[in-house]
Amino acid sequence: MQIEGSIGVALVDYSSGMALATLGGTKEFDLNVAAAGNTDVVRAKMRAMEMLNLGDHIEDVLITLRHQYHLIRPLQGRSSKGLFLYLALDRQRANLAMARHQLSRVESQLEM
Repeated sequence: MQIEGSIGVALVDYSSGMALATLGGTKEFDLNVAAAGNTDVVRAKMRAMEMLNLGDHIEDVLITLRHQYHLIRPLQGRSSKGLFLYLALDRQRANLAMARHQLSRVESQLEM
């Protein structure tokens, strides 16, 4: 599946910060570094939700930059706990709503 405007995507273990799989990226945009950095975002949000006793789960986290969108989608399946999908998009070429929909489809098709 191809997501329009995609710069790269990674499957990340947020307990270690390690990218288990990557696709795309550029010389200037290292997906492994981005995956490790965004692990802190996921951990912080998980802690905040726990402290607030929300009893819910994160569907996705959106970070908007001037030229990019970054989507973080924690996986919900029992066998995929502790993992998230990270997608970086070129803001000029991407359709954010469609990218969210397609990332959700990718999650549903993953086999762990």
